[in-house]
Amino acid sequence: QVQLVESGGGLVQAGGSLRVSCAASGRTFSNYVMGWFRQAPGKEREFVAAISWGGSRTDYTDSVKGRFTISRDNAKNTQYLQMNSMKPEATADYYCAATRASMARRVDAYAYWGQGTQVTVSS
Repeated sequence: QVQLVESGGGLVQAGGSLRVSCAASGRTFSNYVMGWFRQAPGKEREFVAAISWGGSRTDYTDSVKGRFTISRDNAKNTQYLQMNSMKPEATADYYCAATRASMARRVDAYAYWGQGTQVTVSS
């Protein structure tokens, strides 16, 4: 198993930037495709971004393309989500997830999840 712990959430004004991190432990981090998901109050959890084992491939949901960047540092067992030009609709709990399968956008494709970190974007 792999354990995931997110950090870096907080309050940011619209148009601002925030970086959330996810620290992994327990298994070889580089063996896992990593993803970020978010869940706003009253809504289903949705895919935000994913990154391949070595970091060479990334995938983003359309609404964040060009503004969010997913990255990973396998030496530090950590992945990141840099969020720029943030909008109020980005307000949600952000979850880190890991899978041994190939890159995917489905929630059920990821076996391991962090506890989430809250991000609030004020207008």
